[in-house]
Amino acid sequence: MATIDDLLERAREDLQRVTPEEAAAAVAERDALLLDIRADSQRAADGTVPQARFVARNVLEWRLDPACEHRDPDLASYERPVILMCNEGYQSSLAAATLRELGVDATDMVGGFQAWRDAGLPTATDEPDTA
Repeated sequence: MATIDDLLERAREDLQRVTPEEAAAAVAERDALLLDIRADSQRAADGTVPQARFVARNVLEWRLDPACEHRDPDLASYERPVILMCNEGYQSSLAAATLRELGVDATDMVGGFQAWRDAGLPTATDEPDTA
């Protein structure tokens, strides 16, 4: 039987996790897709990242799988890099590993939204972009 720490370690073995600064550069320079998978309550309390798109964690795989009939055609791609952001960088690691199993070029951001904000990168308190 595995522990959550075991699952995180296995999930992260195949990820090239990025810092908030690397994520911002990937969005600006490589057209990477930054996805916020935090709960509505977290986004409302802490704010959002202006260039991030929101996809609820419970539908993430369906929206991002290019082969799924429930995919979001604006988001689902095998070619476009995807960087997932949760609150602290744990949930996003597990989600990125699952997306990689679907063939999506996915990783996550070390430290999540908290690290983004702590790095002084742009945040907003307006309604997030929803998908």
